[in-house]
Amino acid sequence: MPQLSPSTLASFPSLPISPLLAELQARLSTAPALVLQAPPGAGKTTLVPLALLDAAWLNGGRIIMLEPRRLAVRAAASRMAALLGESVGETVGYRMRFESKVSQRTRIEVVTEGILTRRLQGDPELNGIGLLIFDEFHERSLHADLALALAHDTQRGLREDLRLLLMSATLDGERLSRALGDAPLLTSAGRSHPVDIHYAARESDAPPAETLVRGVLAALRAEESGDVLAFLPGSGEIRRAAAALAAELGDSVSVLPLYGELPFAEQQRALQPDARGRRRVVLATSIAETSLTIDGIRVVVDAGYARQPRFDPRSGLSRLETVRISRAAAEQRAGRAGRLGPGVCYRLWTPATDATLRPHTSPEILDADLAPLALELAAWGAPADALLWLDPPNPGALAQAQALLRQLDALDVDSRISAGGRALLELGLHPRLAHLLLAGRRDGCPALACDVAALLEERDVLRGEAARSADLTLRLEALATLRARGRGALRELGADGNGCERVEQAARALRQRLGSRADAEPIRASQVARLLAAAYPERIARRRDGSPDRYLLANGRGARLREGDPLSGADWLAVASLDAGEREGRIFLAAELDAPTLEDVLAAHIDSAASVRWDEREAAVVAREERRLGAILIDAKALARPAPEALRAAMCTGIERLGLDALPWTPALREWQARVLSLRAWLGADWPDVSDTALAARLNDWLAPYLDGISRREHLARLDLGAILRARLDWAQAQQLDALAPTHLEVPSGSRLRLSYTVDGAAPVLAVKLQEMFGLADTPRIANGRIAVTLHLLSPAQRPIQVTQDLRGFWERTYAEVKKELKGRYPKHPWPDDPWTATATRRAKPRGT
Repeated sequence: MPQLSPSTLASFPSLPISPLLAELQARLSTAPALVLQAPPGAGKTTLVPLALLDAAWLNGGRIIMLEPRRLAVRAAASRMAALLGESVGETVGYRMRFESKVSQRTRIEVVTEGILTRRLQGDPELNGIGLLIFDEFHERSLHADLALALAHDTQRGLREDLRLLLMSATLDGERLSRALGDAPLLTSAGRSHPVDIHYAARESDAPPAETLVRGVLAALRAEESGDVLAFLPGSGEIRRAAAALAAELGDSVSVLPLYGELPFAEQQRALQPDARGRRRVVLATSIAETSLTIDGIRVVVDAGYARQPRFDPRSGLSRLETVRISRAAAEQRAGRAGRLGPGVCYRLWTPATDATLRPHTSPEILDADLAPLALELAAWGAPADALLWLDPPNPGALAQAQALLRQLDALDVDSRISAGGRALLELGLHPRLAHLLLAGRRDGCPALACDVAALLEERDVLRGEAARSADLTLRLEALATLRARGRGALRELGADGNGCERVEQAARALRQRLGSRADAEPIRASQVARLLAAAYPERIARRRDGSPDRYLLANGRGARLREGDPLSGADWLAVASLDAGEREGRIFLAAELDAPTLEDVLAAHIDSAASVRWDEREAAVVAREERRLGAILIDAKALARPAPEALRAAMCTGIERLGLDALPWTPALREWQARVLSLRAWLGADWPDVSDTALAARLNDWLAPYLDGISRREHLARLDLGAILRARLDWAQAQQLDALAPTHLEVPSGSRLRLSYTVDGAAPVLAVKLQEMFGLADTPRIANGRIAVTLHLLSPAQRPIQVTQDLRGFWERTYAEVKKELKGRYPKHPWPDDPWTATATRRAKPRGT
C-alpha cells in the first residue's frame, strides 16, 4: 500500500477520517470511481483532498472538489490552506461565480457545481485534472447530478485515467456504488460525541419562526453552556426570529443570521466566536447542515423545515415550497451539536411526526426547471438516456424544457444546439436570463439588461408595503438610488440595502461578462418590458375584459396582480415572476408592455391563421382571420370565404356543446327514435344506434352534410330532422319499421291505440280499457312475434287494474276477482261472467240494460 509523504502527514490533525486516508489513496489507484461515506465532523472535506495530492496515480495533476454552496467553498479552501500554512490561492484555491482565488501553483480547486459544468463543456478531456471530488453529494442538486453525468461520460470515452470520488454523510452509498459500476464503498466513523435528542410533546400550529423562538428560549434556559445553532426554512423566518429573540434577550446573547444571500462579512461573523465572549444563537437555513464548522455549537434547535424549489410542468413555473426535512437532513442537523463535544438537539416535532419523515431529500432533478440541463445536454451532444443518472430526468419535463429553448432560438427543430444556444451557454446563466442579456446588447441597452437580470436572479430588494407592487421598474429605481445617493437613501423607497448591494455586485459582474462599459442607463418601462418579453415570451399577459387586475398569459394560464397594484389596468404586461397558484397565479414582477413593442419583439411568436369555431356567447359559428400570441388573441377580422367543411365542423361542435335537445325534435321523432332503438335491442346491431349518445358522437357523419347555411342556434329550426334521421335506415329497414314496431295496435273493440316505446329496449306498453279486450285470449306480439306487448289494463276511470304480458293468465286467474271488486263501483260498464265470449266495447252499457 502506498505511503503518504511525511510532510503531508505531519500537517494533518487526527480526525476520524485519518485511518482511511491511506486505503482511500490505494483504492483509487485501481478503481476509476469510489464512494466515501463519512458522518459530519469526520474531516472528509478538509483532509481527503490534501491526502490525495501525493498519490502516484494523480501524477501531479490537479484536484477539483465540488461544494454545493458558496460559503462552504470559501470555508473548505480556507481550512485546507491553513493546514498547509499557506494563503488561499496558493496550493489550495477556489472558484465560484463572480469570484476566484487561484494561481499557477494551485493544485486543489474548490468550486461551486456550475463551475465544473462550464469547464467540462469548454474542455471535455479535463486536461491536467486527475481527480473530481463531489462533496456532500447527498444534497443531489441538479448541477451535481449533471456534472457527474458529464464527468462519467468523459471518463468512459476520453479519460480512463480520470478518477471520481463521491463523498457524503447521509447517502445511499450502496445504490451509488452500483450505479458507478460497483465502485468501492468506504465508510468512516464519525466523532464519538453523543447528541441527546429531545422531541416536542405536541405539534405547534404556530408559524415556524414563532415556534423556533420558543424552542430557542427554552433551550437557553435548560442548557447551561454552549452556543445554539437553530434551523429555519428561509431568510424571512430568520429575520422575524432574530427580531423576536433580540427583543426578548437584549444584548446578553449575540443573535446572528446565516443564509446564502448575506454579505460574506456577515456570514463570517456567524462562524466565529463572539468578540465579547457572549453566548451566541446562530439562525441558519440548510446552508449550515454540512461542510461548515461553527465554533462553540453544542445545542441545535431544529424547526424541521426547509425551502425547496418545485417546478410545475403544467404551468411551466417554479415556486419555493416550505417542506418537512428528510430523516437524513434531520440527522445532519443534529450532528452539528456533536462536532466539538457532547451536545443536545431539540427537534420541534413529535416522535410520531419523526416516524413519517422520508429517508432522503428528494433529488432536485425530479422537481426542477430542466431548461438549463436541456441546454447543457444539447451542447454536450449526447441524449439524456446515454448518460449516467441516479434519477434520470423526466422525459415530459425535458421535452417541455426543449420547447422553451426552441422559443429562445437556442435549439433547432431537431433539438440540436444553435449558434444562439452556444452564445447563451457561454454566459453561464439560466437560458432565459442569458437570452435577456443578449437581447439587451442587441437593442443597445446592455447595462440595463444586466441590472434586470441581476434583479431577477436575486431576492426581491423591496420590503414591506413597497414590495406589494409588481412593477420591476421600482426595483431598478432602488438600484439607481443606491448608485447615486448611497444606502441611506434606500429607506424612503422601502428597499433593502444588503439586497441592493448584492444586485449591484451581480450586475457589475454581468456587465464584465457581457463586455458592457456603461455603469447605468435610463430606466424606460417600455425597454424593461422589451427585455422581459425576450426572456419570458410565454408569460406575456393581456388584461381580461372587465377586470383591472386579472390577466391571461400566452401560455394559457390565468394570473392576477394584487388589488390596487399601480400596474393594474395596463392592457399588456411582460411578466417575469409569478406563482402557479390554484386557479390563477399571482404576479410578483412585471413591466407594462405597449402594443408596438409587443409586435416588434415577439413578431416571430405571433401566429396568423384562419379560425372557424363555435362561439359560446354568440351561440353561433364565428369565422375570423386571427392573430394570436399563444393563447392570447391579439386582433381579428372577419374571414371573407371560410371553407364550407370548416363551417360544418364548427356547427357540429356547437351542437355537441348545446346538447342534442337543441335540434328540432318532436314527440313523433322521439317515438321514432325509441322504436328504432327497440328493434336494435331485439333484433341486433343491423339496426342503427340512434341514441342521443351515439348521435352526438357522430354528428359529422349523419348531420354535417345537412348543415350548409346553418351557422347559428336559431338556424337549427330549419332542419328537416325527421328526413335526416330516417336516412339513417336503409331501404329494407325503412320498409319494415312500421311492421316490426308499429306505432298503433287495433284491439278487439276496434279501437286503434298507440304503443309506447322506450329507448332502453323494454317491451312497448299498450294502455287499454279492460272491456276493449273481451274475446282476445292471448297477448298481442310485435317484431315478428318476438316481443309480447306489456298491457296496462285500465278501469273505466282509466286507472291501471293489471300490468301483464300474459292476457290468458289474467282471464283465467285474476279477472273474477277484478270483476267482483269493480262491478259495484262501475255498474254502467259490462262485467260479463265469460270474458272469452263477451263482445269487446269501448262504451258503457246502454241505458236501461
